[in-house]
Amino acid sequence: MAEAFDVIVIGGGPAGYPAAIRAGQNKLSVACIDQWRNPDGGYAFGGTCLNAGCIPSKALLESSELVHRAREEFALHGIKTGPVSVDLAQMQKRKSGIVKASTQGINALFKASGVTGLAGHGRLLPGRRVEFTGADGSKRELSAKHVILASGSVPVELKAAPFKAPHILDSWGALELDAVPKRLGVIGAGVIGLELGSVWRRLGSEVTVLEALPEFLAIADQQLAKEAARHFKKQGLDIRLGARVSAAKVSGDVVEVTYEDAKGTQSLTVDRLIVAAGRRAFTAELLAAGTGVELDERGCIKVDEHCRTGAEGVWAVGDCVRGPMLAHKSKEEGVMVADLIAGRYGEVNYKTIPSVIYTAPEIAWVGLTEEQVKASGRPYKVGVFPFLASGRARAMEQAQGFAKLIAAQDDDEILGVHIIGPMAGELIAEAVLAMEYCASSEDLQRTIHAHPTLSEAVHEAALAADKRAIDSINR
Repeated sequence: MAEAFDVIVIGGGPAGYPAAIRAGQNKLSVACIDQWRNPDGGYAFGGTCLNAGCIPSKALLESSELVHRAREEFALHGIKTGPVSVDLAQMQKRKSGIVKASTQGINALFKASGVTGLAGHGRLLPGRRVEFTGADGSKRELSAKHVILASGSVPVELKAAPFKAPHILDSWGALELDAVPKRLGVIGAGVIGLELGSVWRRLGSEVTVLEALPEFLAIADQQLAKEAARHFKKQGLDIRLGARVSAAKVSGDVVEVTYEDAKGTQSLTVDRLIVAAGRRAFTAELLAAGTGVELDERGCIKVDEHCRTGAEGVWAVGDCVRGPMLAHKSKEEGVMVADLIAGRYGEVNYKTIPSVIYTAPEIAWVGLTEEQVKASGRPYKVGVFPFLASGRARAMEQAQGFAKLIAAQDDDEILGVHIIGPMAGELIAEAVLAMEYCASSEDLQRTIHAHPTLSEAVHEAALAADKRAIDSINR
């Protein structure tokens, strides 16, 4: 007889493990299945985010930024260090330690919430049954009143540049390099490509980024994108737009890349090539025939606004469904579903999901871009405040960038906030909260911000929308 649970979650990443924990908090019996394997062959919960994405990349970004600041900024503070060298092995060891502590933390959270963690593969069968294949290859059947599919995503592999370690790498392999490449190529100038490119550029690589689109950061507000491009160029990132890769082949110990741009066929020789051309939903061997769960044209699991699939009692959340592939979006969907299953209120406001790029300067935004608002035809106003006018930013030697707020002309509703500058990923939370509660730009104008703080930039941007900024010239 099948082992029965109230809820079975297939996938232990940033969508799956929060869903399992919240279901446990709601006093439901829960099992969470995950098949993630680390390079040492061991199983670990946390998915791509904790094991090979969000957390390890931020660890290396922090380390590499410290290297840059020690070499370029410390002298401005009156700090003399002498020659700065990089111990990449220690840097990677530190990163791995952070990852291990994070994944082990999930095991402790499972225990505290009464979640049964199962290391292995889960496959949905008809009738809310799940075939579980353990680490030892043994199989057994489980059943549940509700099944949550949280199988995540994997890097897109290009036919023109198939992965071939150690020369042509996906985003995970790019985090595991044991030496700094002299010449590094990156396919894709999106979030992953820019972050990984920044890490290795700071550590000494000559980095060339090939982006197929003619516009840089087309998903972002273009005033912000142009500011970002200027800073990346200054940092030495060679970003080539409209460059579509047609071939990448390993030749000896280098990679020969061929791409097409407005000038015709071009070539590039690099020591290592990172393919960061996006991610796709991962549903391999997830669904048996007859489950009633359908995929859309992009390979994502079809769900409604509350993440219900077409099969009764089966839900799907995170990267394997529609919407942005962001860990925080995944987490909120997992929590929403676990609460809905328990008869509680659950909702995700997809209009207020922030995006962050953890480069230096950081880039963050929420809501509509100015281009989107303009296209809608709704009259609007814009306020921009440069960090150059922020006393705190200047004291930090991080006065690059600006905060930008877009509000409706008629009722003053905040439509979008876009920040490039120090700690943008932290500052955007205020804008998200304001928009979640339908605040106006005047509400932010009348909110007292401590001085001197970086958050004053958001305050001043709101004031600037009505040409009432105090610490910058209103234009």
